[in-house]
Amino acid sequence: MIGIIKKHPAVSITAAAIGAVCAAAALLFYKQLIKVNTPSVEEYPVRGVDVSSYQGDIDWDVLSEGLDFAYIKATEGSKHLDGCFEYNYSEAQKRGLRVGAYHFFSFDSDGDTQAENFISHVKAYDGMLPPVVDVEFYNGYRKDPKPAAEVVPQLERLLTDLEAEYGVKPVIYATGAAYDSYIKDNFADHDIWIRDVYFTPESGWTFWQHSGTGRLDGYNGEEKYIDLNVFCGSREDFQHYGLCNSDSSDHD
Repeated sequence: MIGIIKKHPAVSITAAAIGAVCAAAALLFYKQLIKVNTPSVEEYPVRGVDVSSYQGDIDWDVLSEGLDFAYIKATEGSKHLDGCFEYNYSEAQKRGLRVGAYHFFSFDSDGDTQAENFISHVKAYDGMLPPVVDVEFYNGYRKDPKPAAEVVPQLERLLTDLEAEYGVKPVIYATGAAYDSYIKDNFADHDIWIRDVYFTPESGWTFWQHSGTGRLDGYNGEEKYIDLNVFCGSREDFQHYGLCNSDSSDHD
């Protein structure tokens, strides 16, 4: 005789509850609301943000509290200028921060014209951080990325032009996917700013964007979050890091 095994209701309810809790935890982790990679101040004392027009009007007296550096979005592609760049770039410098500018790399235009766009708007100053080129997938390129054979030469031209203008090698910011696709096998002589909002990245990085869901006082844009970053080194290291040659850049 084959017996019928009956499940105890309490067992089913417990399993369902555990499943629901795990699913909720996974969702919170994915949305970066559960953070497991927050770097300690003791290990990484140099802290900073990167901002763009998405943060809206910024009160730099407020936002700069507790920060050491700020990277400001300047340009994108061959023509676009961030609408808040000039204000943010100027005001952040007045608050005792080290400040730099970044360019969002376009897969749709030449590296030389992208460099011209950045150079025409970003004036070097004493103590300026190295320019940054932000390489990440966007829009349709997330699913259908361009091959490295097309991207790497244009990126090389952009980086070479910026180095010639500012007298220092640009930093490359990259998401994990973009790093694996274009950077790791081609640009070993450039410092890397890695984005990893879930885990601590492997060694070899100079800047680490550890959160895309930071909340600080001092801005009121459509984007309620702000990117949080650390520098791999001491405060003394940071004072001497990547100084641009302001005499090589004159855009008055």
